[in-house]
Amino acid sequence: MPATDVVFLLDVDNTLLDNDRFGADLGDRLERSFGRTQRERYWQIFAERREQLGLADYLGSLQLFRTGLDDDPKLLEMSEYLLEYPFSALVYPDALAAIAHLGSFGRPVVLSDGDVVFQPRKIQRSGIWSAVAGRVLIYLHKERVLDHVQKRYAAAHYVMVDDKPNLLAAMKAILGEKLTTVFVRQGHYALAAQSNSNQPRPDRVIERIGDLLTLNSSDFKVQP
Repeated sequence: MPATDVVFLLDVDNTLLDNDRFGADLGDRLERSFGRTQRERYWQIFAERREQLGLADYLGSLQLFRTGLDDDPKLLEMSEYLLEYPFSALVYPDALAAIAHLGSFGRPVVLSDGDVVFQPRKIQRSGIWSAVAGRVLIYLHKERVLDHVQKRYAAAHYVMVDDKPNLLAAMKAILGEKLTTVFVRQGHYALAAQSNSNQPRPDRVIERIGDLLTLNSSDFKVQP
């Protein structure tokens, strides 16, 4: 890719769309279909998979969840529920407008953690994939592959927009003044008590993704 002045790296879950709401909806559906005990069993499997793999594995967790439920006709309906979920309804207000705004003075790129099936599906069905013109990167641990990101999308300066201050701090420690970090205070990670203790601190803090519409290119340039 040709180099550009600024690349805006945008997280997805709880940054551009409300993934907490998706989790709540999925839990409600599981309980309606299989009962509270089975709902809790799914989330236990999910937590164990997350610990093992380091990512949110909704589909893999469902595969393991089938144990003991093979004859339940509602089990097969869960695949459609996950794959056809209307993620466009979860996009935060002004998120797509914010992407377009950033595109007026830089190159917006999605940089997300996740698997290679469900996470791309989510980004596509939400409309975010089209909003960034297919510039989508998905890794297991995005903060560990910044060399790959820079090769794919070379730039003089990067801006990372994320709801997880620990990830922002880790990326800032690697890229230094070449990176401006923007912390979006949305979702349960952002609102956790420990979110204010990460060092280095974010360069900018905004309350909602739509607040990007009030910023211009000079707001993202951090002088050494």
